[in-house]
Amino acid sequence: MRRNLEIPQGKRTQKYRFFEILPGAMSYGAIILLFLLSWLDPVLGAVYLFILITSTLVKAIGTAFRTIQGYEVLKRAERVDWHGRLLDLMDPHTAYERVHDDASKSYHFDEHVENLKFMAAMPGDFPDPAKIYHIVIVTAYDETLEILEPTIDAIKNTTFSNDHIIVVLAYEARGGEAMMATAKALRAKYKDTFKDFLTVEHPSNLPGEIIGKGPNLTFAGKYVAEYVNNKHLPVDHVIVTSLDSDNRMHPKYLDSVAYEFITHPNRQRLSYQPVSLFMNNIWDAPAPTRVIALSNSFFNVISTMRPHSLRNFASHSQPLQALEAMGFWSKRTIVEDGHQYWRSLFFFGGDYSVLPIRIPIYQDAVIGESFWKTVKAQFVQVRRWYYGASDVAYVGVRLFAKRSERPVPFWRLLPKFWRLLDGHITLAILAPIVAFGGWVPMIMNMSAHTMVGYNLPNIVSVVETFASVGLIVSILVSFKLLPKRPAKYKKGKNLVMILQWVLMPVTSILYQSIAAFYAQTRLMLGRYMEKFDVTKKIIKK
Repeated sequence: MRRNLEIPQGKRTQKYRFFEILPGAMSYGAIILLFLLSWLDPVLGAVYLFILITSTLVKAIGTAFRTIQGYEVLKRAERVDWHGRLLDLMDPHTAYERVHDDASKSYHFDEHVENLKFMAAMPGDFPDPAKIYHIVIVTAYDETLEILEPTIDAIKNTTFSNDHIIVVLAYEARGGEAMMATAKALRAKYKDTFKDFLTVEHPSNLPGEIIGKGPNLTFAGKYVAEYVNNKHLPVDHVIVTSLDSDNRMHPKYLDSVAYEFITHPNRQRLSYQPVSLFMNNIWDAPAPTRVIALSNSFFNVISTMRPHSLRNFASHSQPLQALEAMGFWSKRTIVEDGHQYWRSLFFFGGDYSVLPIRIPIYQDAVIGESFWKTVKAQFVQVRRWYYGASDVAYVGVRLFAKRSERPVPFWRLLPKFWRLLDGHITLAILAPIVAFGGWVPMIMNMSAHTMVGYNLPNIVSVVETFASVGLIVSILVSFKLLPKRPAKYKKGKNLVMILQWVLMPVTSILYQSIAAFYAQTRLMLGRYMEKFDVTKKIIKK
């Protein structure tokens, strides 16, 4: 039975509207409940607040641990010779004989020796490494050569053979003649660098599409599928990676993905998620957007250590055969990356997961033409990310559907749904409650001069002090992740990189809480965000 994977357009059912309203209702409700309980009895308000703050402390400790753990795993993965391992898979029996005695030394990072042993015992059950092809789709709107060339050069400079890489520049017709000229110039420059360099123009105003990245990707994906068929390439050996115009993949990324694709038996029902690090221009970005960029980079590092909850974000890779079967990406959401997880999960009836690739793809921090334009552009970007709350309804109606219509068993889907819902509520309420919640019980019930009411701000302050261990770890790890300081900046810039973290409370409220409430309120009111606001790419001279 082919499942309906599309997001509804126009009028929704009552059940769908209920789940669209749910995230915002619970977020607003959590704030209102603090005031209500504090008005009834400051002790009740204090207990409620203490539960929320304590959960913050627990999460902060976990964040600190996983940040350090994730950073170490990331650096170990970067040291691995993934190209050499991929070559080992050409003749696993000979390679196993060579390396199994050295398993405690250079092959300690993962199960490479076990993979060779298993493949040597089961010849013919794995894809031929010599037939693997990577198709890299680079999406663009109106970006210039100055933005796009470094992205394509990064693909060119990977350790994977360029003869087995096909680059697709998927650009919007809305970008105008300048974008078309850029596409032609790039094809002229790189057509002999890879197996092929394709340019695909996505027409404007196609029926059933929003203005967004998803329709562009899907249009290019269908073109690619036809291309692979016409060229008689082995479709079950083709891996598709989507990149934004400012993405720079690590030289070892494609080899790492190919290795994991070959060695995992369930390869067609996996997507491969790199670590997105917003580091390309981090030294040039103003302090507020640097804090946001580093915070999001840490979140992505931490996410790789929690595979059970990992979902697609930004750039990711997926087999062409699976993409073609499921109709590629959604054409009706501005958050096509995170939504792709749920779309794939439901298409494969729950037999799908995201495999962490501990190799980075580097992205830009937000830089605008002026400081205030940068501040605005950053807000527009994060509110688009947090519109992922729209997936609550997409998942909720399927979770509570009839058993015969449910794509994934109820008890398997329920924890995933709860993590999705809880994550968006936490985004909205955490920062203001931590910042101001300690004063609410005393302010709301001035007549009840209790010991709890007077001491609660101090108690919250102590808990926050312990929770700041996560921030301290973030500051230390940030210096490990940062690229080399450009020569144009003096050593004093390092001090600025430390002092910038005093902005964390402000950025958490402005770019986390307010942006999350904005997205959830739009969903509550049925004012859907159906246009992808492109973050303008600027290179600071």
